[in-house]
Amino acid sequence: MTQTQYFSSGLELAKFVVNNDILQHAWTAITELCKETSQNEGPSSSVKFKVFELPNYTVIAFFTWPANSKDYVQGNGGGDFVTSSTLKDSFPLFNFLCTKANPNFSINKPAFHLFSSIFGVLPFLKSKIDNSKPLIITGNSLGGSVATLFTLSLFENFKISTTKRRPLCITFGSPLVGDDGLQEAISNYPTWNSCFLHVVSDQDPVPRLLINGYKPFGIFLLCSELGCSCFEDPQTILELLMAAYSGCPENQDPNKVFESYGTFVEHLNRKVLCKDTTDHESLIDWTTQPLQAGIITKLAAIGLVRSQPLQNIDINIIIANTARREKAMAILNKQAFDPTRGLNEIKINMAYLEHYKKLSKDEGVGYYDRYKNGIDRSDINVVGYMRGLTCYWEDMIDQAEKRPQTVGASLRTRSLFGGTNYRRMIEPLDIADYYKAGKQDYKNQGRSKHYIILEQLLKETGKPSSGPNELKKQNVASSLTEDSCFWAHVEEALISCKLLSSGESSDEEKDSAKKKLIEFEKYVFDSMKNYAVSSEIFLPGSSFMKWWGEYREITGTSYSSSLTNLLRNDKNYEAYANGSLEFP
Repeated sequence: MTQTQYFSSGLELAKFVVNNDILQHAWTAITELCKETSQNEGPSSSVKFKVFELPNYTVIAFFTWPANSKDYVQGNGGGDFVTSSTLKDSFPLFNFLCTKANPNFSINKPAFHLFSSIFGVLPFLKSKIDNSKPLIITGNSLGGSVATLFTLSLFENFKISTTKRRPLCITFGSPLVGDDGLQEAISNYPTWNSCFLHVVSDQDPVPRLLINGYKPFGIFLLCSELGCSCFEDPQTILELLMAAYSGCPENQDPNKVFESYGTFVEHLNRKVLCKDTTDHESLIDWTTQPLQAGIITKLAAIGLVRSQPLQNIDINIIIANTARREKAMAILNKQAFDPTRGLNEIKINMAYLEHYKKLSKDEGVGYYDRYKNGIDRSDINVVGYMRGLTCYWEDMIDQAEKRPQTVGASLRTRSLFGGTNYRRMIEPLDIADYYKAGKQDYKNQGRSKHYIILEQLLKETGKPSSGPNELKKQNVASSLTEDSCFWAHVEEALISCKLLSSGESSDEEKDSAKKKLIEFEKYVFDSMKNYAVSSEIFLPGSSFMKWWGEYREITGTSYSSSLTNLLRNDKNYEAYANGSLEFP
């Protein structure tokens, strides 16, 4: 099965789509849709679409007539925007892009109108997505804008899971679609940003129509007769879109520009991306720094470094600015995700908490209840260690979510064990704080997103044992409870006991409490049967034993169940801690 890949650099992405013929498949889909449309309908201002089921890919293509694109973009409100606040209620498809830090963004009005015109068929298009193989979304000109918006509409389903396949959107000659707010919403998640590859010809005026007030996102593959180069920095892209425009004559046939993309795609496999071995080396002085030399080669490939100076363009300024931005981006990318950052400090914090856990056990109370009850001043120190660990793992999760999959995967492979230990050690203490504040329903109302993601990653990439084994039995006395929300279940069970004991509870509340307690019994018994819960729950001062005391009094001696029968025999506690307890 072909694996979807995501990339930390534009060159990596471009090489992948060229070497695997993805660029060719995308362009072929557009040209076939163009032929079908011309045979059946002829030129129009609407957007056409079609799903192509290929052996290794699913391609969804959007097509607009080249001859109409320029006029459609310049007319119909031209560079006008539709704001996210305007769309919030009437068209909520993109609401998930708004955050507290970035609450507003705007989309090009003509592009949005074309996209909204096919709103009724979006469920059909989404139904054609086969998660077993990569999805390619493509479009030309304004069809590329529609392809971009359709791709964005799919991202809401990819906010948490880091292993789901993400679409790859390839546009040819598409105008920019949004303002700096939209760019920020996408760029904040480099995983999303790496899902866009925009191919732009130096002959095509359409990608350059919307420059003022608009901001690019994704990877741009700029093409000329000399070659192609990839760029990622938004400001560099804006400058190069104008600098690399060869100046399409007014009377030039837009269809010829459309066909030029086919020529680029056809010849791209024969060229080395971002490098031309013919005469560009003569343009580079031997004293030139490697970064600048690489940039000169990239600019030469799109016709910007010539023996004759370009009118109104200082190529040396472009080279210097591009070098400065690429250096800054490289530093940012290196710092943004480093799973080993602060690792020694994290190990020290975890070692302290392990010691705190041992001391608590020796005092017969367990570290959950010792922290919850605030027995001595050492509990104050725990708060500092908790905060340090939580800041570290929240940052790790945030960066892993934002990075492309090839980078984010390092969290799963190198740090998942540490993240799981952290979750099982620290989340119970957060649960203690939550219920000390008089709150309820931690799992649905109070659980932090980073705990949810760490648990989900373990399920997706690890293989937790479904039953007990000898190693788990031997280590149950010193191990952490596998379900980091165990104590939230205990607290909810205590609340249910209070409802049953209260004379003010309604019959409906008591029935609900009884049902929850029966479910809790089964949950605890199954966890014990799998040796997935620490034997510390049987310590005299634990909240679990407090629950058992209250529940035993409520149910009486005549009540019998698998769990209550086990708990009534004190010898079973020691047998469980030794790993020798036999379950029916």
